[in-house]
Amino acid sequence: MPFDPFGWIDAEERRRADAGLVRVLRPRPAASGLLDLASNDYLGLARHPGITEAAAAAAREWGAGATGSRLVTGSTELHAALEEELAEFCGFEAALVLSSGYAANLAAVTALTGHGSLIVSDAGNHASIVDGCRLSRARTAVVPHAEPEAVRKALRTRDGRALTVTDSVFSVDGDAAPLAELAEICRTENAALLVDDAHGLGVLGAGGRGAPAAAGLAGAAGVVTTLTLSKSLGSQGGAVLGPARVIEHIVNTGRTFIFDTGLAPAAAGAALASLRLLRREPERAGRARAVATALHERLTAAGLAAVRPDAAVVSVRAPSADAAVRWAADCRAAGVAVGCFRPPSVPDGVSRLRLTARADLTEEQITTAVSTVRRTAPAG
Repeated sequence: MPFDPFGWIDAEERRRADAGLVRVLRPRPAASGLLDLASNDYLGLARHPGITEAAAAAAREWGAGATGSRLVTGSTELHAALEEELAEFCGFEAALVLSSGYAANLAAVTALTGHGSLIVSDAGNHASIVDGCRLSRARTAVVPHAEPEAVRKALRTRDGRALTVTDSVFSVDGDAAPLAELAEICRTENAALLVDDAHGLGVLGAGGRGAPAAAGLAGAAGVVTTLTLSKSLGSQGGAVLGPARVIEHIVNTGRTFIFDTGLAPAAAGAALASLRLLRREPERAGRARAVATALHERLTAAGLAAVRPDAAVVSVRAPSADAAVRWAADCRAAGVAVGCFRPPSVPDGVSRLRLTARADLTEEQITTAVSTVRRTAPAG
């Protein structure tokens, strides 16, 4: 038999091709002529001149990279300022910045659980939460999507400590978790609540302070939140926010914090500038929600199966994975970039287009986007 230790990959590739699930990288140019409804730039800050200049200034002052892990040389005064202002803005006692939202979820889930504990996880949670559950060595109960009573039932099966974890806004359909109900159940069952607010920060709550703030949970006992700096803040990185003792515990036990190089100064500088801009222009949050509502109403009026958004994600159902891929490609060919979600990224197996409602979209751009999605829609 010839030496071919990776021969099995060919069979896997054929299987993906047969199922219409092959993914490819599409490097974009610096200046694209496409109308962007595919990114997560909810507030339109990724190319804001004040934000890009802040990133450049931070790189000039602090260097291109953090140079080491946060506990060695990777913590700067810039990181400390970002953590302080994030915590204050979102209403939590303390914050800890990591290299990505993915790393933040891994750190929080694994540090707050462990062998002998229980994690109750929503079936629609992001892959980073799923991976955190797998790495935690805790027993994980996956409960039906957005069903608080299923969470209560699962919590009553545990002997040791317990953590309930949920997205605040689910990235597939853009629906919001019932955070107030979940928090009350966790309080009565003596369990902690971890909320991934990646898609809530900058969009929900007063002035974009996030879903926990909107639900009255900012700074509440037993509540921890994670977020990303790469969506509404237009930068890169992630953070964990919560009681100071929780943050200190993650500093000492969170492996994706301890053993990872710190966030690059340029990203920290950009995120801090975005946060300060959002303070000055809180209306951006409401504008992003208004654009989402307009997209949903017009797509629905056109006969498409658009899901009512609770934040800035607008999901449109497609008849199949192949149809979703073709639909997204046809939109791109017509000048509009949209997201395409299909298995295994969608837990229910239903493929979708995913449209981002950006605060900086004009009325003309909204009309163009809706017209393009409607005109290119597949039959069935």
